Amino acid sequence: MNPTAVPEFQHRTVLLDEAVDVLDLAGARAGGIYIDGTFGRGGHSRLILSRLGEGGRLIAFDKDPQAIATAEQVGDPRFTIVHDSFATMAEALAERGVDAVDGILLDLGISSPQVDDPERGFSFRNDGPLDMRMDTTRGMSAAEWLATESEQTLEKVIKEYGEERFAFQIAKAIVARRAVEPISSTRQLAGIVAGAVKTREKGKDPATRTFQAIRIYINKELEDLESALNQAFNALKPGGILAIISFHSLEDRMVKQFFASKAKVEQPDRRLPIKAADLPQPELKLLARIKPSDREVDENPRARSAVMRVAMRLPVPGGAQ
Repeated sequence: MNPTAVPEFQHRTVLLDEAVDVLDLAGARAGGIYIDGTFGRGGHSRLILSRLGEGGRLIAFDKDPQAIATAEQVGDPRFTIVHDSFATMAEALAERGVDAVDGILLDLGISSPQVDDPERGFSFRNDGPLDMRMDTTRGMSAAEWLATESEQTLEKVIKEYGEERFAFQIAKAIVARRAVEPISSTRQLAGIVAGAVKTREKGKDPATRTFQAIRIYINKELEDLESALNQAFNALKPGGILAIISFHSLEDRMVKQFFASKAKVEQPDRRLPIKAADLPQPELKLLARIKPSDREVDENPRARSAVMRVAMRLPVPGGAQ
């Protein structure tokens, strides 16, 4: 398969209008610099560009070669695409001479073309090679990882990243099967998991949690998010907006805790002789927690688990505004 070919699978951007609305691309802010952390198939980026002024600028990131091929067709001089994770944000901005930005949007979901294309190996619904890499040009595939990882690590990954209570049984079954034959297809892995899971959640395939766990681990999704949260905060101007769309509890928990750590400060004992100006101040203001509307979920069931948290960077007291 040509890694730069753009497949025919369609993608519906989750929280499209809501995400771009919170960036507040109006007035002087329309001439600012913005980041779209996951270009995907360009839904958010195109809407941002439609609202940017002539002096505005948008820098987007994506690991996926197919997303990069789509981005290269945008043809807007205000737009730059970076073929890398948003965890390289600080380096990418420095290379482009950007000191600070007005808004950052991070969409942590995987795109429908990635899920629906059997060749990518993200889904158990259609048989295909067990790949799961966001960037098919580098790194270890899921099949390669399953063939070499210890049973203990397999169990830990499936339990922690998939929140799977049958992780021990699944890891044991994987190791037993690979001793007989290579595990190279999505259907093979789904069958192994189905045989190891004793009870099933209503309406959910038993392989769902295991596939999620392996995808997160293979692509270093949580590590990238942890790194990107700090980089995004540091890149924002005072008054800059940070909006993050997550799709499962592990991501949302990380975002929630990071926002809380910047929005709340430990207050010293009131009996201590400390001036009000010297008291610790919050660095973020929490603005919103937004879920997709019932209509959007009806039209796009994959939006069901999405949640967007929005915060604004506050000025440093006594510092540059």
